[in-house]
Amino acid sequence: MAAPTRTERDLTGLLNLAGHTLSNRLSAALAEVGLSARMQCVLVHALEEERTQIQLAALADLDKTTMVSTVDELERNGLAERRPSATDRRARIVAVTDKGRQAAEQGQRIVDEVHASALSALPDGARGDFVRALGVLAGTPKDPGPKPVRRARGR
Repeated sequence: MAAPTRTERDLTGLLNLAGHTLSNRLSAALAEVGLSARMQCVLVHALEEERTQIQLAALADLDKTTMVSTVDELERNGLAERRPSATDRRARIVAVTDKGRQAAEQGQRIVDEVHASALSALPDGARGDFVRALGVLAGTPKDPGPKPVRRARGR
């Protein structure tokens, strides 16, 4: 019995391999400054505005257990702390410390460098088109703007 003829390259496999490779590079680079991609993502979103753990988990695409352990780690490292919300006494916000702000800034430089390095394999004129095309494939708006990388979770 013969295998079916492929009409296209295995796009799913290529995208998964590229994503895995980029995630590994990013994880290694962030680890050098004591951050994970999850920690970086939570710090950046927490710095944007006052947000609860639940809001941050949704933005970072983290389940509740992973979010709790990520914030625990941020607290242990002095990068953030849980505080009661001023508007909902049942909710806890994640407040970034000065040390956390500095770490997030350093982490964002690393994220930008890793992304620039990955895109440098493409010709200058093709980089923007490539990023926009990935956004279309991922089902995001036309120009979602810069976002921190987040760790994908299994579903």
